[in-house]
Parts: sequence; C-alpha cells; structure tokens
Amino acid sequence: MKVAVLVYEGVFDSGLAAILDVLDSANAMGEEADVMGEEIVEPPSWHVTTVGPEPQVRTGAGHLVTAESLAHADAADLLLVPALAERRPTALLDHVGGDQSLPVRNLIARTRERGAAIASACTGTFLLAEAGVLDGLRATTTWWLAPIFRGRYPAVQLDQSRMVIASGGVTTAGAAFGHVDLALAIVRASSPALADLVARYLVVDERPSQSTYTIPSALAQSDPTVADFERWVRERLAEPISIPDAAKAIGVSNRTLQRSIRRTMGTSPIRFVQDLRIQQASHLLRTTELPLEAIARRVGYEHPNTLRVLLRERTGKTTLALRGV
Repeated sequence: MKVAVLVYEGVFDSGLAAILDVLDSANAMGEEADVMGEEIVEPPSWHVTTVGPEPQVRTGAGHLVTAESLAHADAADLLLVPALAERRPTALLDHVGGDQSLPVRNLIARTRERGAAIASACTGTFLLAEAGVLDGLRATTTWWLAPIFRGRYPAVQLDQSRMVIASGGVTTAGAAFGHVDLALAIVRASSPALADLVARYLVVDERPSQSTYTIPSALAQSDPTVADFERWVRERLAEPISIPDAAKAIGVSNRTLQRSIRRTMGTSPIRFVQDLRIQQASHLLRTTELPLEAIARRVGYEHPNTLRVLLRERTGKTTLALRGV
C-alpha cells in the first residue's frame, strides 16, 4: 500500500513519529515474522512517503522535517494527516480555517474526490472536517475539543468516546497518542495478526474507548448552563437526581437544559449524570480501598452490580482492572 504522511507547519511531533514508527515496525516485523515464530501469510507492506507544502517543514517542537511535494500524494492509496500541535481552541480554528492550511485542505479534498482512503487523529481531524470530507460520516476527535468540533461541524456524526472510528473510507482517532491506535488500526485492517505482533513488541494495549480518559467537568466548561448543572450534580451524586429539579435550581427551563447538554456534550442529561458518577467511581476505585458496595452508594447506586456493569460498558475495564489488581 502506498501511504502519504502529510507534514505541515506546526505538526504534532509525537503524532507524526508514532505513525511513522508503527508503520516502519509493521514492515520490519512482517518480513521477520517467521524468525519470531509467528505465522503471517503474505504479510502486507506500507510504502511510506512524507509529503508537505514546502520542502522543509518545521514541527510544533521546532524540528525540521524534509518532505516531498504534495503532488506525490496523488498516487497514494492512503493519506495520513497527523495532528496540529495546538491546544488553544481559538488558535486551532483560526489555523484550520485560514489561508495557511489551504494547501493541506485542498489536498485532503482532492484525495477524497479520487476515492483514496484518509486517516487522521486528534486535532488533525479538524482539518478533515474543515475540508468537508467528514460530512455525513461518523468520526471521533480529541475528547476535550469535542464541544467546539460539534459546534463548528454539525454535519459530522461525532462520537468523542471512541478511540478509533472508520466510516466511509475515512478513519479518525482520538486525542494525542491516539496516533498509535490510528496506525495500529491501519495495520489491523490489512493483517490482524501483524497488528497484534506490532502491539506486543511496542507494548501497546488495546484502547477501544476514550471514555476512561474523559474529564466531564472540562467539557462542561464550554457552556455556562452545562457547567452549572455539572456543579449541582456533583454536590448530589449520592442522591436521586431529578433533571427538572436541577433545571429549576440553576435557573433555566428543562428544555433549555436538555438543549444545552445535547449541544455541548452530545448526550442527554441522564447520560451526563451517569458519566459523572462513573468518573467519580473510577477515581474512588483507583485511590481508596473502599468496597464496591460503599462506592456504589457514594455515587447514587443502590446495587453494586449496576455500577459494575456501567463501569465495564463505559471504560471497557473490570473493577479489579480499575483498581490495578
């Protein structure tokens, strides 16, 4: 498979390196699989070319990367777009929508038009969305930028809980080191056995979800109404929560509260309450020796099994795993 890895001014160093390292490891291990005692029939290979709008591109950390011209990407089967090293939402939106990123956006759109696959992670997904290639598709992005992504790109079906989502020939992955998951997903699409081998050698665990890492209170700060609701709920986690009572307490209508949470969090108030309870329960499991029964009561669940099931569904881990046992 011919792969074009896009570099541009301010590209995230670790994301770029992770993609290149995983694909290089997959190529090497595919050739050496029989020596390692692994049986991989006709191992795939990835012919990687780094392309950019300039012959030399300065990364976010100030390193210079040599690149081939963007025209080399026109023959690629897959275009990989690493993240931009930018944490500030306003600066990120200015960059992805500005003249500086226009050559990158044009390449992404052109790649989509000719039917080649595209993949990106973290803030790089904003470039894909800005180029219009995610409209009508399911996608994910870095969890803490989900509210501004959802607000700017309403045509994208965003799921910030997933680590990697493939939809309509476009693959997106979550925050920062989700680049590793993205690259492994690309390898896995051609050879699950080789992807498992690479993951073992690189000591990378499978992370199907970003939910374990999400901080609901950070997301809530994007909207004053949601932030007020989040504070009100946290003070009452052990109690039954009434959404109409919460709306009245923070001075908005029930409908306004529902709309605000849906717009900011992409979920319902009840689901958001569950997220807050799961976050607190996970914290208590990691930091205390309280039995599950006591933790369940502290976060509003009468039966510990209810909490156990929710933890497994939302984090992908058992209570023992969350405790590090």
